[in-house]
Amino acid sequence: MVRKILFLWIISQGIFGWAQASKFKVVLDAGHGGKDFGAVYHSTIEKNIALKTALKVGELLERDPQIEVIYTRNSDVFVELQQRANIANKSKGSIFVSMHCNANKNEAASGNETYVMGITRNAANLAVAKHENEVVSLEADYKIKYDGYDPKSPESVIGINILQEEYLDQSIELADKVQQFFTKKTNNKNRGVKQAGFLVLRQITMPRVLIEMGFISNKQEGAFLNSEAGQEKLAEAIAGSILNYKKEFYTANKTVKETTQVAPEKVPVKTEVNEKLIVKEIPKPVAHSTKGIVFKVQISASPSDLEPKAVDFKGLYPIFKEPAGKLFKYYFAQEKNYDVIQKKLEEAKKKGFESAFIVAYKEGKKISVAEATKIK
Repeated sequence: MVRKILFLWIISQGIFGWAQASKFKVVLDAGHGGKDFGAVYHSTIEKNIALKTALKVGELLERDPQIEVIYTRNSDVFVELQQRANIANKSKGSIFVSMHCNANKNEAASGNETYVMGITRNAANLAVAKHENEVVSLEADYKIKYDGYDPKSPESVIGINILQEEYLDQSIELADKVQQFFTKKTNNKNRGVKQAGFLVLRQITMPRVLIEMGFISNKQEGAFLNSEAGQEKLAEAIAGSILNYKKEFYTANKTVKETTQVAPEKVPVKTEVNEKLIVKEIPKPVAHSTKGIVFKVQISASPSDLEPKAVDFKGLYPIFKEPAGKLFKYYFAQEKNYDVIQKKLEEAKKKGFESAFIVAYKEGKKISVAEATKIK
């Protein structure tokens, strides 16, 4: 009941704070900076790697005239976590990507992983979040700013309030693409997509991920992270995943003809330890799907199991519900014509669902919108 009330309150208040404008806005967040060095091992410093890689990612993305890049920092300065969120939200970004390096007392640990915001009790995930959140101790009045957060307490990580849960599904999509591109561009271990409570992600109102590009504590991997060649490969992977995400989900000012390129087939991210991983569920065919190509507008993804009633979705009708793992996805309308579904998307956004996006099905199975428009 509490989750249902929270979910309905989110809808009624319309706190879907990002909208697709004329450009796809990417907020790049280089972790740490200034007096906050991050992890330091073998004379390698996390804040420097994060900044150099973020700038390289931005340089690659800016080659696309449809993309605008916003940096939370572009030099070696200290930026408070709350200020990073403020920069992202004020810019009305399309996505937020935070870049970090992992560290572990076990210096043999290696590999990359991408996090989305969420509650976890997994010890390893908690340790990563706790480490990245420790920066708040450098901020004045951090207990007031972050609701009594104690960087030394695992319970504080578990208890971080989760806001904007409607962005979780898109965040997982982006995180999945990051991991796929890391596998394509590097030989480093793929540790998968995971979930934990990061303060830097807490109040950001858009799809957002935190990337741990590798273990700075591992001497060999740390050398890769600190090298020009390594940073270029990491930047190519991260930029490639963002461009792939944009191609699949960003439809502003596009026609059917302009969205005919086929996006790479999505594959689940795998890991050796299943409880640490968010496995992307392949949506089951839903009863209301029809044969052929069908477009729908996804308006939210939530753990709340709501009846698909118009009164609960600001009068939008029809509403469809689809289970996906631990979430329920909510859709508005289903149409065979792409031009018609674009109008439905605008209708949903006008009702306050500004994070809504179009999805496509073929014979009841989800495919990319780009592929669907090509078939049409």
